[in-house]
This record gives sequence, C-alpha cells and structure tokens, in this order.
Amino acid sequence: MNGLFLVARREVLVRGRTKGYLISMLISAAAVVVLAFLPKLLGGPDEYKVGVAGTDTAVISQALTSVKPSSPSLTGDAQATVKITEFPDEAAARAAVADGEIDAAVVNGDTLITDGGVSSELSLIIDTAYKQVASSKALAAANLPPDQVSQALASVPDIRQESVGEDAEEAGARQAIASIVVIFLFFMLMYPVMFVAMGVIEEKSSRIVEILLSTLRPWQLLGGKIIGLGILGLINVLVIAAAGLAAASASGVMPDLPPGTISTVVATLGWWMLGYAFFAALAGALGSLVSRQEDSNSTITPLTMLMIACYLVALFTAGTPKSTLAVTLSYVPPFSAMMMPMRSATGSVEWWEQVLSALILAAAVVGALALGARIYRRAVWRMGSRVKLMEALKG
Repeated sequence: MNGLFLVARREVLVRGRTKGYLISMLISAAAVVVLAFLPKLLGGPDEYKVGVAGTDTAVISQALTSVKPSSPSLTGDAQATVKITEFPDEAAARAAVADGEIDAAVVNGDTLITDGGVSSELSLIIDTAYKQVASSKALAAANLPPDQVSQALASVPDIRQESVGEDAEEAGARQAIASIVVIFLFFMLMYPVMFVAMGVIEEKSSRIVEILLSTLRPWQLLGGKIIGLGILGLINVLVIAAAGLAAASASGVMPDLPPGTISTVVATLGWWMLGYAFFAALAGALGSLVSRQEDSNSTITPLTMLMIACYLVALFTAGTPKSTLAVTLSYVPPFSAMMMPMRSATGSVEWWEQVLSALILAAAVVGALALGARIYRRAVWRMGSRVKLMEALKG
C-alpha cells in the first residue's frame, strides 16, 4: 500500500504544481463566477403583466402600480414595473394566465391565479398591494382608533393563491440546474480521465515505467495514478462548486434557487467520484496498449465516444427526466453517472432510487478497476507496436 500512496503523492505534487493545472482551475472558477453574475449585469428592468377581474379592480390596480419593491430587480438595477390588464370575469383571467398572455391575475382582490408560480419579486409586489388594500378596508370597516391600527394590520391574512398548472418557474429552474450538472460532470470528468491515459502513455513511451515497475507492482502504479489525479480533479471540482455557490449567494440568485439545490451540489460530488473511478480505470488500461502519444487516438477514442454519449443523452433528456429512456439509463453504468444526478436535480427521483443506482455504479467501478488492472498489467510491459485489446485480455 505504501507504493500506491507514494505514486498518488507524486502525481499530486508534480501535476498539481504545473501552471496549466493552476491556470485552468482559476479560469474555470472565474468563468463560473461571471456566469452567476451575468443575469444581473446584463438584465434590464422587469415588466410583469398582471390581470385583474371581479370586484375591487380599480383599487387593486392602483395598489399594484404604486408598489415599489425595497430591493432592485433580480435581473438588473432598475425597479420592476407592473402592467395591468382588466378582464370581464374570472374565467377570462384564468384563460389568459393559462395561455401565457399574463404572468398572473388577481380576482376579486383576494385571489391570485398563476400558472404554477410567479417570481419571488412579483409575489412580493402582489402580496404587498393586496395587504395595502385589505388593510385599508379593515381599518375603514372597523373605525379603529390609532392605538389599535397595528393590531388590525397584523390580522390581515396572506393572499390565497391557486395554480392552474404545475410550478412552471421552479420546474424550469430545476431543468436548468440539471443541464448545468450534466455539463459540469462531463467537463470535470473528461480532463482528469484523459490525463490518466496520457500519463500512462507518457511513462511507457519514455520507458520510465520499466524503472518504476522494478520497485512497484503494476496495480500500485496504475492505482496511484488514478488516486493522485483524482485528488487533483476533486480539488478542482470543489473549488469551482464553492465559487459557484458563493457567487450565487453574492449575486442574489441563491434565494430564487429551488429547494434542495445545495444537496444536489453535494450529491453531484459523489457521482463525480464514482464516474471518475470508472472511466479513469478504463483510460489507464487503454493507454497502456500503446507506446506513443500519436497512437493514442486509436485506443482512447472509443472511451471518449462513450463519455460523449453519456453526456449527450443526459443533456437531451434533462427536459424529460421521467421518460422511459431517462429512467432506464439512470440505472445503467456508466450512463447513470450523469443520468441519475440529472434526474435528481429535477426532483423526480426518490432517495432509494439514487442509492440503488449508486450501488450498481459502485459495483461497475469495482469491475472496471479489476478489468483495467488486468489489461494494464499485461500490456504495460510490451513496448513497440500497439497491443491488441484481446491479446491483453487473454494474456
């Protein structure tokens, strides 16, 4: 085991100090921060379309247009504005909401009609306007003296909200987060996995591997490389994830994120580790089949195409996480390394489904490590021409 950790330590110290690694990590973290602030930097003032119907339309309309949120718009520095549209009855207002003509409708001054949900800013505007109108009515009806005004204001209930569809805003946010998770996993897996393959080929082409194997066992050399580069990859992942969460909090985006976003980020780290172990084991094995970097494409391309296939399937099914294809592949390694975290981000899976998928993937990782060690042990000694995969498997 000492040899395993010596190799891992060497990979961390040597690769981790390179300018390329440090610069790429900083650029990635900076890019995430910029993306988090981009909506606020580029966004203009919001305009919300609100319909009114039934009784008290004039009063609630005036209140809605007079409300000034205490904080700037989430998408820019300007305050949000409200455009009022009057409808003849509640049915017409509901139809307009369902058709997407307006963002929401206030019926009879006390009922909010939405298509799934509204933004936190619009919700604040409508609720504030409603409480202003309701408070005025309550005080006028009760004819209260000044010392009882506070008590009357405190008794005003929140506006009753009814939805004509699922929470569209939250569903859209979850789908966006799911797509980000897939993209994040793909790029954070691709680079360290390719480094494992390139590192194996580099050691073999320079014949350093012969010196190393005089004191180390093949599994120690391959395992140490996978662990060492995995540690560097994990550091990269943690830095980028932390930068993204910090930027989301600083930019004011965090409160608008769907519930469970933090747990999704934490779970994604676990899926990354499982996916990395699977692909890195195969990358090291395939890299040992050739002795020159220029020959690497012939052996690494199938693995690269497999990773791209996992990425594309997960990305294109982010909008339909409950489809038969998405559900099935979320249990099939190595697709599950991206499919299950994607489905988890959309909130469409139970905890036991994630545990089952993780156990299946972990079993596949053990198999990949055993297969990779077998191929590496039999191919890494052979210099010169490319070693065929079947020859390495048969010994």
